[in-house]
Amino acid sequence: MFSKQEALQIKKDFWTGFAEAYPRKWLLHNTKIKDVTFKFFVDNKTAQVALEIEPKDDEKRIIYFEKVESLKAILLEEFLPDAVLERNYYLPNGKLISRIWVDIDKSVSVNNKNTWQEIYDFFAEKMTNFELFFYEYEDYIKDLEINT
Repeated sequence: MFSKQEALQIKKDFWTGFAEAYPRKWLLHNTKIKDVTFKFFVDNKTAQVALEIEPKDDEKRIIYFEKVESLKAILLEEFLPDAVLERNYYLPNGKLISRIWVDIDKSVSVNNKNTWQEIYDFFAEKMTNFELFFYEYEDYIKDLEINT
């Protein structure tokens, strides 16, 4: 086990390494849709790239999710064949959001430096594909006046 300080340093080194391996600006919080964000996630068991839809207004959350869901065939066929779409996803803190994500298909860990490059490559490939999908369909996703 690592001390709290060691664990923090490992995470810092991991993210610094990722920024050095793939020095580009990711979309993440710049979707221009309030409370709709892209996220990288890694822990001691897995790595994920996700689109989290979490407006406080549940109706908006469902509309945004249904817009992405209406594009599911395109998302899976052209961008992320292994994406998982979940309308009602509960975060560890109990908050209800909608979430679309991709898991790495191998056992990796932020604590194992030998898997870092594999995680970095996974993050870069999947987030790039997610961003390309979003940019292609963002006008449709953003516009609450257009029904699914």
